Amino acid sequence: METIITIGREFGSGGREIGEQVADRFGIKCYDKELIARAAKESGFCEEMIETHDERPTNSFMYNLVMDTYSFGYNSSSFVDMPISHKVFLAQFDAIKNLAKEGPCVIVGRCADYALSDYPNVVNLFITGNEKDKIARIRARFADLTSDEKARDMMVKKDKQRRSYYNYYSSKKWGHCDSYDLTINSSILGIEDTVNFIVDFVNKFEASKRG
Repeated sequence: METIITIGREFGSGGREIGEQVADRFGIKCYDKELIARAAKESGFCEEMIETHDERPTNSFMYNLVMDTYSFGYNSSSFVDMPISHKVFLAQFDAIKNLAKEGPCVIVGRCADYALSDYPNVVNLFITGNEKDKIARIRARFADLTSDEKARDMMVKKDKQRRSYYNYYSSKKWGHCDSYDLTINSSILGIEDTVNFIVDFVNKFEASKRG
């Protein structure tokens, strides 16, 4: 196994769960929220800071100005003058590259496909799903959501954040099929068979690389 798998996903599509199961099938690690701790350790940022900006670009000039009065362990003048949201992105960007150097893994979200665009051994996936299934999955995950409408509102908000983040920091469009090697609707096959489909796809990708 030599392939790094990146997974973009709509909120509620099961992308994280799919990523974890694919990683388990290949005996490799899956990084989602774990990437926050890794980026914090390597950059000197606190985890709470990275989590606050995780896949959420901010345009608040005043907030960035206030937060930039703190030192985050980088010394170049260009970095010091950079908005905090950009600094957090670069910390995650560097962490993703470092993870890729360590070997095959699954990385969920956070423009990982863009960060690793120069790597030949990467498969970039995007997981979507039917609205009804996504809402049901969101309600099962968040017990305090008492209606489909509230779950849908959360879904729309999260996807908007992810789209804005991806479109702002990458040169591609979030969710567009030409931004990925494979786009899958998890509602068609269900989680388990979607995992099986991805595993088969990656195995064939590896075989093609070996010639």
